[in-house]
Amino acid sequence: MKLLLDENLSPQLVRRVEDLFPYSVHVRSEGLKQTPDRTVWEYAKTNGFSIVTADADFYDLAIALGSPPKVIWLRGCDYPTAVAEQLIRGQAIRIAEFLEDQERAVLILRKQ
Repeated sequence: MKLLLDENLSPQLVRRVEDLFPYSVHVRSEGLKQTPDRTVWEYAKTNGFSIVTADADFYDLAIALGSPPKVIWLRGCDYPTAVAEQLIRGQAIRIAEFLEDQERAVLILRKQ
């Protein structure tokens, strides 16, 4: 269950959730900084990642293309990294179940 965090999320978030989702990375560490979304999509698909993003563009790709890769959309994520971490931690079981579900392409998470 490897996650690829999109550029709109802090690279620090990888370190904060690596105990739950080992082998996760940020697009910057993979040389994908300022890369078109479709390129990030193909990289995730080829390398077995699910994309975590705060932007609707990957949601649109998932609806159009299906999975893989799967997309976890932190909708309305205009909050600090610590809050994004809490959201991911609080929904870790739901995320894990989603990643195992062969039918679903998108999981939308919102801060309560």
